[in-house]
Amino acid sequence: QVQLVESGGGLVQPGGSLTLSCAASENIFNFNAMGWYRQAPGKPREMVATINVGGVTDYADSVKGRFTISRDNAMNTVALQMSSLGPDDTAIYYCSARILRRFTWGPGTQVTVAS
Repeated sequence: QVQLVESGGGLVQPGGSLTLSCAASENIFNFNAMGWYRQAPGKPREMVATINVGGVTDYADSVKGRFTISRDNAMNTVALQMSSLGPDDTAIYYCSARILRRFTWGPGTQVTVAS
C-alpha cells in the first residue's frame, strides 16, 4: 500500500502563505487522483483540492483563487500552495491518493492560522 507523508504545516499569521507537500512512496500515476483534504476541530473532513492523473484540478469554493494544487510526477509529490490564509483555514491537512473509490491517507499536518 502506498505511504503518504505530508510536510510543511505550521503556524502562520492571517493573510500569510504556506506550502504543503506530500511525498508518495510509489508512482502517483498509479492513482486516479491525488488530493488534499482538511479537518478542523469538531467538523467533518472536507475536500480542499484534487488533481487527477491528467492534471485536471478541482477546488472547494472556500479556497478557489487562494490555493493551488500541483503534482510533480517525476518526484511523486503533490503540493498545495496556500495564500491569503485566514483562521477558517486552521485544520489538519491530509494528503490522499485515490483509485476508483478507494482512498489512502497520510497522517496529516497541522496548519494553524493565528496572530
